[in-house]
Amino acid sequence: MTKLFAMAIPILAGKTEQWKTFSNDLKTKYRKEFNASRKSLGVQERTFFQSTPMGDMIIVTLQGEDPQGAFQKFGEKTDEFTKWFTSQTKEIHGIDLTQKQSGKLPELVVETEAIEEPVHLLK
Repeated sequence: MTKLFAMAIPILAGKTEQWKTFSNDLKTKYRKEFNASRKSLGVQERTFFQSTPMGDMIIVTLQGEDPQGAFQKFGEKTDEFTKWFTSQTKEIHGIDLTQKQSGKLPELVVETEAIEEPVHLLK
């Protein structure tokens, strides 16, 4: 059964342009490595940008068998992509993914029923 995990992560003041470059690099220059990284962790990642009166942030969603476990393992690998990814995350968000995260992770508190897949009629 797949599960969904979501987390809102602030972008440090003055780092939005760096984040935009970082996210563009994930979609282009490092796309193959990014996909392989998340596949090895057993999750699909989706990231949303949100500008708010409190500052810019991202909403990261992970979907898979153990998305919270995958989040905890983001910084464990020592390959060049992971080193680059974790250094960017530390600079842009102030989060050191190479260290065990202290504190509670977000928890799901409200959920509606799943929608059924649409039925496609043959013509």
